[in-house]
Amino acid sequence: MRVFVAGQVAHGDFEFAELALGIDVDLFRGPLESETDGERAAREDAARDVLADLRAEAEAGDEIAGWDALYADALTRTVPFLRSVGGLRSGTGEAA
Repeated sequence: MRVFVAGQVAHGDFEFAELALGIDVDLFRGPLESETDGERAAREDAARDVLADLRAEAEAGDEIAGWDALYADALTRTVPFLRSVGGLRSGTGEAA
């Protein structure tokens, strides 16, 4: 069975959430593989800007933006399990 959101096929739970909520999980949570300090800083800056926009929309009365802001903010406080191992490349067990 296929799951469609806005005319697109969702492959898995995360993709369904991204399509349904319009939230890029990797933007707020971070990618599963390692990223450079510069990449992380750019991603976090972009995530802060998007979160600020969502909060502003929520304050202007957009309830959906408010829920999206809560979800995005919660994602910023999570660390993917594979990345939290600390210094290991995702799925290899080798030092990064």
